[in-house]
Amino acid sequence: MAISDQHILIDDPVLYNIIEYADLHHRDVVLEIGAGTGVLTEELRKRVRKVFAIELDAAFAGLLNRRFENTNVETIHGDVLKIDFSKSEFKFGFNKIVSNLPYSISSEITFKLLKHPFDMAVLMYQYEFARRMAAPPGSKEYGKLSICVQYRALVELLEIVPPEAFSPEPGVRSAIVRVTPHAPEYDVLDPWFFSKFLTAVFSQRRKKLKNSITAFTGVKDLKNLGLSGEVLDKRPEELPAAELALLSEKCMMARHERSTGAATSSRTEHYRGNQR
Repeated sequence: MAISDQHILIDDPVLYNIIEYADLHHRDVVLEIGAGTGVLTEELRKRVRKVFAIELDAAFAGLLNRRFENTNVETIHGDVLKIDFSKSEFKFGFNKIVSNLPYSISSEITFKLLKHPFDMAVLMYQYEFARRMAAPPGSKEYGKLSICVQYRALVELLEIVPPEAFSPEPGVRSAIVRVTPHAPEYDVLDPWFFSKFLTAVFSQRRKKLKNSITAFTGVKDLKNLGLSGEVLDKRPEELPAAELALLSEKCMMARHERSTGAATSSRTEHYRGNQR
C-alpha cells in the first residue's frame, strides 16, 4: 500500500545499509519523515534513545501509534512542511535524520531541514535529484540545487537503489544520500539576490556568462564590473560556487548603481522641467 508518492522499502539489505550509514548510537535522537508502516522505524528504535516518526497519512499514523505504543517512538501525524521543529513535541530535539523521503517534497524538505541544527542525515531521494545535489563543478548536473545545498552541507551519494527495493515500485531509481552540515566555506552577502542570480545564469546554462549577466543586470558594458574576459566567456557550470558568489556580488552592486543612477537622472529631469 502506498499513499501518494510514498513507497515502502522492502529490501532488507538496503534497509540495513541505511542503518549502517547513519552510524547510530544509543544517545541519538532520530527524526524519521514519512514513516509509513514502520519498517525503518522498527530498526531505528532498537538502536537509539528516541525516534520522532512523522507521517502525513492518517491510516499509517494510526498503524504506527498501535505498533509502537509504549516504546521510544513518538508518532506525529501531520505535514512535515508545516511542522515547527522548535515546538514542544520536539523537546528532546533530534541530532540525526534517517528517512525514505516522499520524492515530491525533496527540495522543500531538504532546505527546511538545513535550517535546523543536526549532526547528520541519511536520506533516500530520487536518483536524478540526488545526483544534482551532490554534483561537482564542471558536471552537467551541477547547478543551483548543488550550490545551495553544498553551501550548507557536505553531500555524499552513497548507494543507488533499484525500483524493486520498494512496494509498489516507484518507476525510477533511488539513491541513499548522507548530508552532513558544515559552516559555509565562503560568504554570501545577500542570499536572496544570490538565489536570483543562480536562477538567471543556470536557466541559460548553455550561454556564456557575459550573455546571461548582461540580461540579468541590464548592464551592457561588463568591463565596469571588473570581470575578465576569460571569466565572462565561461558557462556557469564551469565555475566553483565561491566564484559565482563573487560574481553575484558584483552584479548586485551593478544593479544597485544602475537603479540609483536611473532614479537620480529622473529626479534631475523632473527638477529641470520645473525650472522651465
